[in-house]
Amino acid sequence: MSSDERVLIGMSGGIDSTAACLMLMEQGYRPVGLTMMVWDNGTDSVSEAASLARHLGIEHHVADVRKDFEKTVVANFIEEYLHGRTPNPCVMCNPTFKFRLLAEYADMHDCRYIATGHYSRLVDVGGHRHICRGIDDTKDQSYFLWRLGEDVLQRCIFPLGNYRKSDVREYLRGRGYEAKAQSGESMEVCFIRDDYRDFLREHCRPEDIREGWFVSTDGKKLGKHKGLPYYTVGQRKGLGIALGEPAYVLKLNAEHNTVMLGSKEHLKAGYMLVEGWQSPDAAYLFDGDRRLSVMIRYRGKAIDCQVSRVDERNMIVRFMSEASAVTPGQSAVFYDGDIMLGGGYIANQRMLGRYLNSDYASKLVFR
Repeated sequence: MSSDERVLIGMSGGIDSTAACLMLMEQGYRPVGLTMMVWDNGTDSVSEAASLARHLGIEHHVADVRKDFEKTVVANFIEEYLHGRTPNPCVMCNPTFKFRLLAEYADMHDCRYIATGHYSRLVDVGGHRHICRGIDDTKDQSYFLWRLGEDVLQRCIFPLGNYRKSDVREYLRGRGYEAKAQSGESMEVCFIRDDYRDFLREHCRPEDIREGWFVSTDGKKLGKHKGLPYYTVGQRKGLGIALGEPAYVLKLNAEHNTVMLGSKEHLKAGYMLVEGWQSPDAAYLFDGDRRLSVMIRYRGKAIDCQVSRVDERNMIVRFMSEASAVTPGQSAVFYDGDIMLGGGYIANQRMLGRYLNSDYASKLVFR
């Protein structure tokens, strides 16, 4: 590796990308900054990143990709909610938008590597490159990166993966960036400032979000709901209905515009159906005696599990400990210890019973 190897780094102007940029320079790399304008509230990021680049004396480029971002990431976010699923926009954005652009700009500016301020690590296992959890459990972002292909991972550098957030703040203080070290966290979803429901109301047509019925597990109408996209599986608060006992959202039916309610006990699951899975090494995921775990939501507890392949697109997951609120549209991300093995989307669970309660069940092999 050359002592001045060029690295294209995503610069938001925030605490994490600032620290990552400084670390790269200390490690002998020559960073080239790229700031993406993805939403109308991103002008502050551009000015902060540009100011930092001038201070450090490094190249800095700005990509105004707001229209493309809205057509891909934002449109998918809205569409998923309208169809009764709960999306992870970062999971959508990373492979199809953020890292794609980073790779394209890296090629344009003669950069071999790309870097970001994600709290994740990389590890090579059996000839395949895998993402590994960052050492800070409270900040680990491997969950959002499962769709990145090996071609991208081979170029990635994650300088913050071996640091805790508190260490990063101290690192910046030690280099004279006191104000930056004290700055707050970035928004969890970059284009939503407050409640996602307000965003949907602003960006959807009135006819897209209509009142419908809350129903019980036996189909009885319980009262009116305000619009299917305003609810998610496992939700208890803000339902706007009193049933005399705690009620939770169990299922969303976009076809009939109904929201099924039930008890917390109804949310428990022994299995789930996952679709669209991908892995750097499928044999590593489906074969062997290793102990797998799965995360079914960001910052959720990893659940011990076994998996069985249904076909090239679908798998069934058997939970080995208690799981609750399996939510269609969310990501199911699999791990062997800290090594992330791949992931998929939690599917509509209506087909699950057909697999488990038929002759097909005898063909399932869980590992």
